[in-house]
Amino acid sequence: MSKYRVKRVQASKSKQKKPWRNLGQSLGMYRYGQRAIQLVWQTDWRLTVALGLLTLVAGLLPAAIAYVGKLIVDAVVVAAQSGLVADRQTALMYLAIEAVLVAVLAGTRQGLALCQSLLRVLLGQRVNMMILEKAQTLPLTYFEDSEFYDKMTQARREASSRPLSMVNRTFGVVQDALSLVTFGGLLLQFSGWAVALLAIATLPAFIAETQFAGEAFRLFKWRSPETRQQIYLEALLAREDFAKEVKLFGLGPLLMQRYEDIFQRLYKEDRSLTVRRSGWSYGLGLLSTASFYLAYCWIVLEAIAGRISLGELTMYLTVFRQGQTTFASSLTAIGGMYEDGLYLSNLYEFLEQPVPAEVGTAVRGLDPSDGLRFEQVSFTYPGNERLVLEGVSFHLRPGEKMAIVGENGSGKTTLIKLLTRLYTPSQGRILLDGRDLQEWNAEVLQRRIGVIFQDFVRYQFKVGENIGVGDVTDFEDAHRWQDAAAKGTATEFIESLPEGYDTQLGRWFFGGQELSGGQWQKIALSRAFMRTDADILVLDEPTSAMDAEAETRLFEQFREATQNQMAILISHRFSTVRRADNIIVLANGKLIEQGSHEELLQQDGRYARLFTMQAAGYL
Repeated sequence: MSKYRVKRVQASKSKQKKPWRNLGQSLGMYRYGQRAIQLVWQTDWRLTVALGLLTLVAGLLPAAIAYVGKLIVDAVVVAAQSGLVADRQTALMYLAIEAVLVAVLAGTRQGLALCQSLLRVLLGQRVNMMILEKAQTLPLTYFEDSEFYDKMTQARREASSRPLSMVNRTFGVVQDALSLVTFGGLLLQFSGWAVALLAIATLPAFIAETQFAGEAFRLFKWRSPETRQQIYLEALLAREDFAKEVKLFGLGPLLMQRYEDIFQRLYKEDRSLTVRRSGWSYGLGLLSTASFYLAYCWIVLEAIAGRISLGELTMYLTVFRQGQTTFASSLTAIGGMYEDGLYLSNLYEFLEQPVPAEVGTAVRGLDPSDGLRFEQVSFTYPGNERLVLEGVSFHLRPGEKMAIVGENGSGKTTLIKLLTRLYTPSQGRILLDGRDLQEWNAEVLQRRIGVIFQDFVRYQFKVGENIGVGDVTDFEDAHRWQDAAAKGTATEFIESLPEGYDTQLGRWFFGGQELSGGQWQKIALSRAFMRTDADILVLDEPTSAMDAEAETRLFEQFREATQNQMAILISHRFSTVRRADNIIVLANGKLIEQGSHEELLQQDGRYARLFTMQAAGYL
């Protein structure tokens, strides 16, 4: 049994053992109604006011129409008996009034639909923006946690529609309450027992609907990992960056089968819930119908006995039927509000995740001549006891070039993420210009560092924009693009493209051009050079897709362009690494060797062995 199945079983047992807690939790879901109204009001207060006013009108008109209908029937009876023109005109006047009221009600309902449609679009955009803005405030470690993705998936799915649904249902309950008050006032003239019968007959359906809504939500919440698996499988089967390997390895049938298996597993759960929900709805619907015909029989007998008029017979039947429908609608809306509250709890749980306080405010260091220092830095991922880095110390002086060597998984990229404050050290400290990184203003610090990661993003943008993302303050500055491209040795191939810097890259959009791996690396390197104010440049495997000639040209250009900058280079190519002023060797998260190329060869350790092995490959 998977851990998700175990969690479902445990939750089910918990629910059975502690029903009073579930009742309290259920009632707590309704508090989100106020928050939903506030959110809709902030989205567009004018439409919200219009929605409220139209709801008020729509709640009062049905009873007025029913009462005018009674007046019409009674007037017709009187006119038929008297034969007077005045009585006939009275009946026609009531008919005209009813026609106007019906037209107003139709217009009101159309206005409600219009407001809801416009608010749905605006609110969907607002909620998605809130989710994305929240995601931007969270540390990188959140994005490396599967539970975080579950929470974000739960928040995004249906959360854009649920606030409006909650507001619509809240206003709908108000509308129904107004209608029920007026219907009840009319029915009380007939009998208080009729009002009681109207209410009691619809309660079982409400209780059942609320129970099924809770079950549906629990299925939704437990399924988030499986839902993300389906989304991932869809991407593997449909995206161009995966298509070549999927086709080459013949993975299509395997992935399709996995996709189908997940669907069938989820469908069985859906089918069970849907069948039970449908059965209960039908049975309880029969109860409601029986109550209506019981009241129908009662009212007919009263009319036959002459205790009510024909007009009152018509009115009471109309009021009871509409009242029953309205009462059921009101209870359904309340049950729906509970369901909406469950989904909104996901949204607000995500939006209210605590964000680590930004304590750094410094914009300059204590000693600019000190450069960069790592002092006994260790790091471990949250929830994981294994140290990814352990006791790493080194000193990079201004203007120096340092290379980092190590096998995959030795902690090289983690070290760079610590330097850029994407991570915070578990132990030790990192200093820039004599000041701890945690004391720096994060934005100021990150503008001082230009980074190109090995898994850099290949944006489906124009060439110039792909370079411009390196410095958003000059994102559209064509002169900066050209300067950065020259430093990244990308000018030659960019000028050969059909539209130069305006060439669309990637295959997602019309006219897009795909680049080779080496050309993409030059674009990414140029992106790092966009940060002209950066005094630390970090390159993570910048030439892995380049040929030897392109690599040589790049590093000649690189040393010239970074004469006054500190530079950190991560590479497996020793022809590049050997040019660094200082080389550190990482193994299993520990710094095991440090020195210049010549010094490390003399030590005859790990670096010397790796260098000799690589050099032998060229003999």
